[in-house]
Amino acid sequence: MPTGASIAINSLKREGVNVVFGIPGGAMIIFYDELRDSGIRHVLMRHEQGAAHAADGYARASGKPGVCIATSGPGATNLVTGIATAYLDSSPIIALTGQVPTKVIGSDAFQETDIVGIVNPIVKYSFQLKTASEIPIVFKKAFYIATHGRPGPVLIDFPKDVQQEEIKEVSFPDEVYISGRCVYVPEPDPFLVKKAAEMIIRSEKPLMLCGGGVIHSNASEEVMLFVENLKIPVVTTLMGKGVIPEDHPLCLGMIGMHGRMEANEAVSEADLIIAVGTRFSDRSTGVPSEFAKQAKIIHIDIDESEIDKNIKVDLPILSDAKKALRMLYGAIIRLSRKYEKLRWIDRIRKLKQRYKQCYEEGEGGLKPWRILKILREKLPKNSIITTGVGQNQMWVALHFKVLKPRTLITSGGLGTMGFGFPAAIGAKVACPDKHVVCIDGDGSFLMTCQNLGTVMAQNIPVIVIIFNNRAFGMVRQWQDLFFKRRFIAVDLGQTPDFVKLAEAFGAEGFRVGSYDEFEEAIKKALSLDVCTIIDVPIHPDEKVFPIVPPGKPLKEAIMG
Repeated sequence: MPTGASIAINSLKREGVNVVFGIPGGAMIIFYDELRDSGIRHVLMRHEQGAAHAADGYARASGKPGVCIATSGPGATNLVTGIATAYLDSSPIIALTGQVPTKVIGSDAFQETDIVGIVNPIVKYSFQLKTASEIPIVFKKAFYIATHGRPGPVLIDFPKDVQQEEIKEVSFPDEVYISGRCVYVPEPDPFLVKKAAEMIIRSEKPLMLCGGGVIHSNASEEVMLFVENLKIPVVTTLMGKGVIPEDHPLCLGMIGMHGRMEANEAVSEADLIIAVGTRFSDRSTGVPSEFAKQAKIIHIDIDESEIDKNIKVDLPILSDAKKALRMLYGAIIRLSRKYEKLRWIDRIRKLKQRYKQCYEEGEGGLKPWRILKILREKLPKNSIITTGVGQNQMWVALHFKVLKPRTLITSGGLGTMGFGFPAAIGAKVACPDKHVVCIDGDGSFLMTCQNLGTVMAQNIPVIVIIFNNRAFGMVRQWQDLFFKRRFIAVDLGQTPDFVKLAEAFGAEGFRVGSYDEFEEAIKKALSLDVCTIIDVPIHPDEKVFPIVPPGKPLKEAIMG
């Protein structure tokens, strides 16, 4: 007779799951015994947080939900940071956790934690299984919730006795019905869409602001309709990078605290902002009361809770970005056959030209902007970049031109150090034919570097470029700029030697001292079928500019 564990495996396979990321333990050993002969690939991570990040990277690269697995107690709690990362960036993952037997839940049994209670604020939904018979419907619901409406993580807590339970008959549902705002996607309101079209036609300086919701919705083609045919310039949030090719004349890049000067200035000058799939986070807007205060704002979003939450808008359209943009474009074409904003387009061109050189300055030592420029030249357009968090992330945001959607994977909302390397593992597993490069800082990489064991054991040939300043660089920068250089707890010292660390795991390692050496190292790494670490020494005083000081509007950015 089928057991709960075998039914769960069958449920995963029915959802198209062919790979999972995890670490076994006593409370999941029955499940793992079934997993052994299932045909589902198991990627053994070296820490559960890495399993969640890998599932997240898999989901963002593929557009399909990623699955991570941990045992009860510390295994489950180690997933929490990765689950929160996925939640704040709307990434669909399924977290499957072991649990003590149902009869001892609440007794403080060995390795028992109330993981359902712990994660409730950072998941779309959480389930705790009570019987084997409910497994098919719970798994079906979990995948549906994770992928419908605004995507996000779902947790399934799996008690050990439920894994072991045998039942005579199993029925797998083909569909599930779930009500509620978390999965509801309303059709765009035609009246509001027409009103938005009229606002766009009347505007003199319209600007489109694209967030991660555009990428989740696979709406890049619709954005390009606006850019190519209506000549509306585009700025993005960090999560929206890649919505359109960033080398396009009408793409100004990322806005916000470390946004490009031309992008922030365009926001301050626009008379209409068409915001799509963005939540107006504080890192994007600066002081909310000062954000685009001269502009009318149209906000298209799938999540009703985001409307008017951070920024008061003039016209909300509650809908999936792809549907709303296509309908809006059609409405504009019907209302106006001639649509030209030539003076605004000329202003955008001048803004880009004005700031073009200011990012490529400085002498002495290796400069991140130039390293990233060389990297862009050497990588195919569809290569996937992941990042850690810190200066490395913002240097990528400013200087690396993302040319296709789903080719930049980074932790935006939670800002999770250590995210980049395990996310690269997940992305490479999802897209084995693409080059995957993690751009990290030494501080961020050290938080999850134990997964070098994973990439070598599983033959996952990712490339890691470490901007190595022997410091927690972003914190050091803040202490330098805003705390009178009173440095504390940011010096990481001279260990480890990252080349020797790579070699200790059997990976390739290079340390570069010039741009020519970096170029050669990249060429070599791209030709190898093994994980490669490239150590790029960066002076600790190297800073990320522009920066908007805390409590200041975007227009008061410091260029350095």
